[in-house]
Amino acid sequence: MYDAQPAHKFTFGLWTVGNVGRDPFGEPVRKPLSPPEIVHLLAEVGAWGVNFHDNDLIPIDATPSERDSIIKAFRGALAETGLVVPMATTNLFSHPAFKDGAFTSNDPAVRAYALQKTMAAMDLGAEFGATTYVFWGGREGSESDAAKNPLEGLKWFREALNFLCEYSLAQGYNYRFALEAKPNEPRGDIFLPTTGAMLGFIETLDHSAMVGVNPEVAHETMAGLNFAHAVAQALDAGKLFHIDLNDQASGRYDQDFRFAAHNYKQNFFLVKLLEDVGYDGPRHFDAHAYRSEDLQGVKDFARGCIRSYLILAEKARRFNADAEIQGLLAELKTVEPAVAALAGSYSPERVAALKAHEFDRTGLGARGLGYEKLDQLTFELLMGVR
Repeated sequence: MYDAQPAHKFTFGLWTVGNVGRDPFGEPVRKPLSPPEIVHLLAEVGAWGVNFHDNDLIPIDATPSERDSIIKAFRGALAETGLVVPMATTNLFSHPAFKDGAFTSNDPAVRAYALQKTMAAMDLGAEFGATTYVFWGGREGSESDAAKNPLEGLKWFREALNFLCEYSLAQGYNYRFALEAKPNEPRGDIFLPTTGAMLGFIETLDHSAMVGVNPEVAHETMAGLNFAHAVAQALDAGKLFHIDLNDQASGRYDQDFRFAAHNYKQNFFLVKLLEDVGYDGPRHFDAHAYRSEDLQGVKDFARGCIRSYLILAEKARRFNADAEIQGLLAELKTVEPAVAALAGSYSPERVAALKAHEFDRTGLGARGLGYEKLDQLTFELLMGVR
């Protein structure tokens, strides 16, 4: 029941299981793995696909011959394991050139270099069949508003995405762009800090139909927001092009914990939402193992991400089949015929009916809704006692 199947489309990035355990206060605790080694590890734990930033695969200073050799070895590992590459992205945050941003840097030379680097990375992703291209603007922001006008930053970001949409179309690539929001870190403040902000920004683009979002559990949780609500908004807009699954304690640094390692109930409702709507995109785990772990621990981490999702999916099915829970939900949605006639789209007749109807305010306010019982039953279901 909890074994991964290709239909689940579980993916990991090269940077996730390849994380060496370095943090701002400590050196690496694990040996680096080559891209082919990572592909074989992911195949071993049951993943369907692998994603990459350009420099996860090709070092930024690689020679043409080194690049060819790396690509050949990576392609061979994909062929041996059957893994696919559904998503690619660009590292526009590690090199010192991007210390003030990439597309939103005050320096026009940096902005031009960011376009050049992204086009090359898009070429690389397309070479491996990627159809989703993620944009995470980790350096797109500021520490001081004295240093950068946010209106100019947004204008530059819009110009870059319009340019890259045109490039993708001109090359005949089958890309959909997915914008990933984050409130802060590594910048003091990052432009377009939430999924909702991204959704609003997308509508200002020249090719908005090919641009959606890639919400991440940790990033919305860092801002103290309900991640499932952000995903619901993206689904409602038809813009959930990709999703990053991990876990996070609210108000902390970007922890990127194993999926469902911290917020069991919140992640249950996230999985339930995705499963109930029939989400058929990749389920990407953008997380990494605890720094305490060795290579076996990394495998345990990856298996844990997959198993946790499938356990929560099975719990969602039980929730949907639980007679008592569903009875409570049905009771909440019971509508009197007279009130039901008031619902619907605008019409002069409905306006007149609404104005004429006498509502029982006291009765509406006095009605108990049973949310305490419903929430307790959900807890008991998750804890395995019903």
